[in-house]
Amino acid sequence: MVLRDYIPSHHLQEFVRKHQIIRFEFDSGAIIPYKVYCPRPETCLVFRLRNPQKVSYGSNPEILTIPNCTIIGQHTIVTKRYIGRDFWVLQMVLQPSALFRLTGIPAYEITNTFIDAEAVWGKEIRSIHEQMCNTAGIEELIRIAEAFLEKVIIRSKYSMQGIDKVSSVILNQDRPLSMDQLASDACLSNRQFQRRFTERTGVGPKLFDKVVRFEKAFFMKNANPHLDWLSIALACGYYDYQHLVKDYKYFTNMTPTGFYELDTKAPERTFGVVEVQQV
Repeated sequence: MVLRDYIPSHHLQEFVRKHQIIRFEFDSGAIIPYKVYCPRPETCLVFRLRNPQKVSYGSNPEILTIPNCTIIGQHTIVTKRYIGRDFWVLQMVLQPSALFRLTGIPAYEITNTFIDAEAVWGKEIRSIHEQMCNTAGIEELIRIAEAFLEKVIIRSKYSMQGIDKVSSVILNQDRPLSMDQLASDACLSNRQFQRRFTERTGVGPKLFDKVVRFEKAFFMKNANPHLDWLSIALACGYYDYQHLVKDYKYFTNMTPTGFYELDTKAPERTFGVVEVQQV
């Protein structure tokens, strides 16, 4: 069992926040639970190397198969993710506006959904996936993925701009932020700021900020189950406990305690592992 984050090569950190390696191997008779995946401030390029993964959205009963090479957009809703007995993925968690810079695709077009990466990079990424499937080493797996991304970056037509730096400021916040001040820092009017942020990140800045704060609370509780919710709320920038409850109900339709208890049934818990923010 592997559930670990890796820091990307220094020259790629402008585009990649982290690499996540996940490997679960269940016994043939095991009942495999689904993963309730909460909203997170992330877009990802994902490579699946063994059994396929499936996903369902909200109350929609349809279960969709995720392609082997997938671009996953910014999500603001809960999904249920179903895995096979041999689940092995490399997930490249991108910087907030990196997907737009790498592809030119407006990020809002894939908010709360995913697309087949072959639709963007064709047989080039299919070849990369085949190489990955034929290696068992984590370091080699990451090397292959990073070599591919380096080629994509060279072809990219979009340079770093002030609006891209703003999304990173929100992502790494340690205090409440003024959206008016962020727009000013990006040298944009409020209207331009909203439009360009949504184009590059997938959601508006206020909603992105809300997702960031929610994720911090989610991971803090996982890492510190003994902490009460009020302490978590105040540590993560909420005004009070009710403010935290409001965001939990907005994103999950559940109370903080209800969603936490649901997360305790996730696949990694089978192996005695708790998902926390590592890097």
